[in-house]
Parts: sequence; structure tokens; C-alpha cells
Amino acid sequence: ASVSEPAQKCCTENIQPFLTSILEELMGPVSSGFTEVRLLFDKEVNEIIQDFQKTNDMTRLKENVDQLMTLPFNSVKMEPCYLKVNLLQELLQDLKSRFKVYHIDFVIQRTQNFMQELMENAVYTFEQLFSPSHQADLAKVATTIEKVKLRVLK
Repeated sequence: ASVSEPAQKCCTENIQPFLTSILEELMGPVSSGFTEVRLLFDKEVNEIIQDFQKTNDMTRLKENVDQLMTLPFNSVKMEPCYLKVNLLQELLQDLKSRFKVYHIDFVIQRTQNFMQELMENAVYTFEQLFSPSHQADLAKVATTIEKVKLRVLK
């Protein structure tokens, strides 16, 4: 009881007025990282569509979809997504001194883990909605892939 009032006063005066601006500042790199994940997924699926339109090869299509499933674990392809979040390092340095925010690396790592998890969910959902082995009409495969991609991106 004796600590509650001073603690509340401290939060109200020294922290709460800055929360909105802090969140806005932090959300920039986080949002751009998640946008990069979305763009990467879109690009990879578009490449699958283009390859299929050139070859009409169902075996190759299945291989490409299988390869898409490894995308979240492909550090080279995911790197641009992760780099967007590394900007948090600079932003959090200021917070570290002003508000005693520690474990900056943990915040960045958790954000990157969420990005990888989002990509895992996207490719898994794509695979569940589109199964190349169930596609009988070759003429509609590219259209079906596009529809599934758009559904996943929603």
C-alpha cells in the first residue's frame, strides 16, 4: 500500500506520456520486417507460378512446393526480413538509457522468431490449401495457386 501510490505517480508522470511515441517508433522496424516476410512469400509463390506456366510439369511443381515449405528455415532468403528488425537495436538503445530497458537482443530475437513462425504458418497453410497431387486440370493450376496465395496473404 505504501509503494502503490508513488509507483503509480512515477508511471503516470514518467512513462505513460511516452508510451504512444515509443510504440510508434518500435512498430516501424517491426512492421517493415513483417511486410518483408509477406513480400518474400508472395515472390516465392509467384516464381512457382511462373515456372509452372513455362513447364506445365506437375513433378517439378510438387518439388517447388516442397522447396517452398523449407522457406522459413532458409536463412539466406529470410535474412532481408530479419535485417529490417535489426533497426530496433538503435531505437532500443535510447530506451535503454531513458527507461532502463534491457535485453535488447532478446526483443530482436523474439521478433525474428515471430517472423519465422509467420512464414511457417503461411507456407503450411499454402500447402494445406493447395495440393499439387489433387490438381487434375493443368490449365487451372496457375490460377488455383494464385487464388491460394491470395487467400494465405489475407
